[in-house]
Amino acid sequence: MQGTSLAGHFILIVEDEPLIALDMRFAFEKAGANVVLVYSLPDAAHHVEQDGLSGAVLDYGLGSQDGDALCHHLRQRHIPFILHSGCEHTSNACHGAIVIPKPARPEVLIEALLQALCQPRSSETKCEQRCMTVSDTSISC
Repeated sequence: MQGTSLAGHFILIVEDEPLIALDMRFAFEKAGANVVLVYSLPDAAHHVEQDGLSGAVLDYGLGSQDGDALCHHLRQRHIPFILHSGCEHTSNACHGAIVIPKPARPEVLIEALLQALCQPRSSETKCEQRCMTVSDTSISC
């Protein structure tokens, strides 16, 4: 990893494949994040309602479900997210999200989420310092 830190960030990971989910959780925790791991969209929707969530990594196609409603809900709450999925098609609810096709190394997902965290939210006029680095590597906003 390029020295990035997610210290102080609460990250929701929505992934139905246990080995991928655990690998992602380990990498995000190693990068300093507090991780909530869920395996279903209904469980994810519950966590999106909680205050303090910094960002999310969403597997767009979970079984027979897609992530449209969750993408919409994340946008309503101004929570940055990325998509990590084998699905090639996403809907307008997920339009503009960073999409990382499966398979991908967890480090790639961390870098992508850091980019999403550095994007100004609709209620901000400029990028706040939500992403931190621990070396010379930085993500520009």
